[in-house]
Amino acid sequence: MKRPFLIVGLGNPGVRYAETRHNAGFWFLDRLAASAGLSFRRSLRLHSHVAKGMVHGHDCVLARPRTYMNESGRAVRAVMDYYKAKPEQVLVAYDELDLPPGTARLKQGGGHGGHNGLRDIFRHTTDQAFLRLRIGIGHPGHKDAVTAYVLGRPTAEQERSILAGIEDALDALPLVLAGDLPGAMKALHTEKSHGL
Repeated sequence: MKRPFLIVGLGNPGVRYAETRHNAGFWFLDRLAASAGLSFRRSLRLHSHVAKGMVHGHDCVLARPRTYMNESGRAVRAVMDYYKAKPEQVLVAYDELDLPPGTARLKQGGGHGGHNGLRDIFRHTTDQAFLRLRIGIGHPGHKDAVTAYVLGRPTAEQERSILAGIEDALDALPLVLAGDLPGAMKALHTEKSHGL
């Protein structure tokens, strides 16, 4: 039996964090689920809200961890183990300080870049060759301001740019699901930036 493709969005659960920059991964997943007509259900076993169904003709599982960002690894590992997913069958979407709002980038493997969600996924997995969707949120300009920045709400203009970047990523997703990562990267990375 062919295993489903796993798409995980990182963020913090709860209304308090719903509109913060750190939840850009959730924003991506919510828009993907809506476009595919999928609904999330709570899974205690997988520490996530999970939606299952067809996305662009491919069997997919979408997972929103119910753990806080710095404990994302527990949920990601549970979902990967349950579906017996190989790292190359997993896409993790998350906010990226080092990219401006309106920019989204794909990559496979690499380090965690200081991102607390990825750092915890690294703690719970032995192979970090999973795909990453980095959603640009911009940088506050000083490392001491990062925590308040990521846990804060973007300006209306920044939010529009971030959502435009997410739309570009959604447009590239069919190529990712078809196994054409180079094509998806080319399509996404040559998109016009929606930055400020």
